[in-house]
Amino acid sequence: MASFTLHGIPVSRGIAIGRAHLLTPAALDVKHYLVPDESIEAEVQRLQNAIATVHKELQTLWSDLPKDSPAELGAFIDVHALILSDPMIAEVPLDIIRARHYNAEWALVTQIDELSSQFDDIGDAYLRERKADIQQVGERVLKVLTGTAGSLPKVNEHGETHAGMIVVAHDISPADMLQFRDRSFGGFITDLGGQNSHTAIVARSLDIPAAVGMTNASALIQQDDWVIIDGDNGVVVVDPPPEVLNQYRDRQLRIQRERKKLSKLKKTPAVTRDGVKINLYANIEFPEDCASAMEAGANGVGLFRSEFLFMGRIGGSANLPTEDEQFESYRKAVEMMKGRPVTIRTLDIGADKPLDAAEQTAPNPALGLRAIRYCLAEPQMFLAQLRAILRASAYGPVKLLVPMLAHAFEIEKTLGLIEHAMNQLRAANKVFDPLIQVGAMIEIPAAALTLPMFVKRMDFLSIGTNDLIQYTLAIDRVDHEVAHLYNPLHPAVLQLLSHTITTGAKAGIPVSVCGEMAGDTKLTRLLLGMGLREFSMHPSQILSVKQEILNCDIELLAPQTKKILRSFDPGDIADAMEALAHV
Repeated sequence: MASFTLHGIPVSRGIAIGRAHLLTPAALDVKHYLVPDESIEAEVQRLQNAIATVHKELQTLWSDLPKDSPAELGAFIDVHALILSDPMIAEVPLDIIRARHYNAEWALVTQIDELSSQFDDIGDAYLRERKADIQQVGERVLKVLTGTAGSLPKVNEHGETHAGMIVVAHDISPADMLQFRDRSFGGFITDLGGQNSHTAIVARSLDIPAAVGMTNASALIQQDDWVIIDGDNGVVVVDPPPEVLNQYRDRQLRIQRERKKLSKLKKTPAVTRDGVKINLYANIEFPEDCASAMEAGANGVGLFRSEFLFMGRIGGSANLPTEDEQFESYRKAVEMMKGRPVTIRTLDIGADKPLDAAEQTAPNPALGLRAIRYCLAEPQMFLAQLRAILRASAYGPVKLLVPMLAHAFEIEKTLGLIEHAMNQLRAANKVFDPLIQVGAMIEIPAAALTLPMFVKRMDFLSIGTNDLIQYTLAIDRVDHEVAHLYNPLHPAVLQLLSHTITTGAKAGIPVSVCGEMAGDTKLTRLLLGMGLREFSMHPSQILSVKQEILNCDIELLAPQTKKILRSFDPGDIADAMEALAHV
C-alpha cells in the first residue's frame, strides 16, 4: 500500500504513532418496516427496554469512572443521560410507533434526524457540534436494539498487542471513550468534529494527540495500517515510509522530554526574565475543570463558559436550568478554585442556537440575536443567571463577563439589570459581593474601535480573539471552504488587538485574551510585546505558555513587536515573527 497524507483540524498537540483500529458505528441506516396493530405495544416496550438498558450503561460508566479521569468525561455522560431522559427522545419515538406503525429503530432514527437537522444552521461552533451528542445517544440505543457494538480489541495478557493503538472512527462519543481507559492507545482520528467537539475537548483533557474533521479517514484507513498523527498540524500520515516514521519518532521523543521538564514548572511563578509578572488563567466549561486548572497552577479562571448548563436540554425554553441549579454549579467552581478569581461569562446563546425546537433560526446566525442581544431580549432568564452568579460571589472572588457588547445602550441596559438583580437579592436577604467586577468581551470590531465607552463603565476587558478574527475578516473558521483565510496575524487583527491592550493599560483597567491566541506559544512573545499581562487558555496549555514567558525579556520584545505592527505585508510580518522568536 502506498503512503498517503490526510489533512484535518488540529485539536490536541503532540505526535502519536501506532496501528489503526477502526471503530464501526451503529449505522443510522436501519431496517424500515411497518408493525401490525397487535404488535404496536410490544414494539413500544422494545424501545423502552433499550432506553432503560442505555440508562443503566451510563450509570455504570459514571460509577466506574477512575478518580484520575478527566472531569469532562463525567460531565459528558451527564449530558447524554439528560438527552436520553428528555421527552423528545424518551417519548416522541414511542408516539411515532403508535401513530405511524414504524418499527422501533425507524421511529428512533426519524426523531434523531429531525432533532439533528435543527442544529445545522447554528452559528456558534461549540453549540452546533452538540448535534453529535444527540446522534451518539441515538446510536447507543440503536446498538442495544440491533445487538451491534463497535468495540475495542482485548489486550493480551502482556498488554502488548495493541500498544500504541490509534482509534479511527466516523465519530466517537465520550461514553465510548471510557473503553480506552484500560487499554494502551495513542490517539484519535475522526471524520467528524471540530475544535469544540467532545472528541477534541476530551483529547485535550487527556493530553492525547488527535485529528478531527478528516472527512473520510475511516473509509481510507485500513485496519492495522501504520498511522502517524501530527496533532500540532492536524495531519495524518498513513503507511509512512521508514525515513518519515523515524523523523516522527525523533519528534515524539523530544516532545516527551520537553513535557517532563514542563511538569517541574507547576509551582514556578510566571515572571519574565526582566521581572514582569504575568497572570495565567484557565478557560473552563464545567465546574469539574477547576481540578485541571489547579493542577496546572492557574492563577484563576479567566473564562467559565456558562453555556454547558443550557446544553442537552432538548425541551428548550420550558426546560431551562433554574437559578438554584446555576448557582450550585457556579458556587462549586468558586469553591474549587480556593480563593483564586473565577470569571463567569453570561450566556452566549441565541436565535442561532434555538432553545425551543419550534424556534426559527436566524437568516444569518453569526450576526443575529445571540449572546447579550438574546439575554436583553429575555430579561427574566438573564436576571435568573445574574442572581445565580451574584450569589456565587459570596463564596469567593467572582468576576462577571458579558459577551458581544457593541453599543452604549447595551452596556447601560446590562448594568441596569445587574443592579436590578442585586436589589432582588437584597429583598430576598441573599448575600453577594456588591462590589463584583463587571467586564466586557471585546470580540466585535465595533467594540475594539469604541473602547472609551467601555473603559468608562467596565472594570476589565477580555478579548475573545476567535470571534474578533471571524468578524474582522468575515470568515467562518469552521467552513472548510474559507478556513484557510482565518489568520490571527492579519494586520487588521493585530491593530485591533494592540489598540485594545494599549487603551486598557492607559485607562488602568486589566485586559486579558481568552481566545485561542492566548494558548498558542508561537504568539506568546507577540502578545507580551503588545503589553498583554493576562492570558486565559485551556489548562493543558498553561505550562507551555509559562515556559515561553520565563524565557522572555519584554524590553527586548517591544521594539520587534512595533516593527510587526507597522507591517502590512504578510511576508514582512512572517519574517518579523521569525525574528521575534529568537529575541
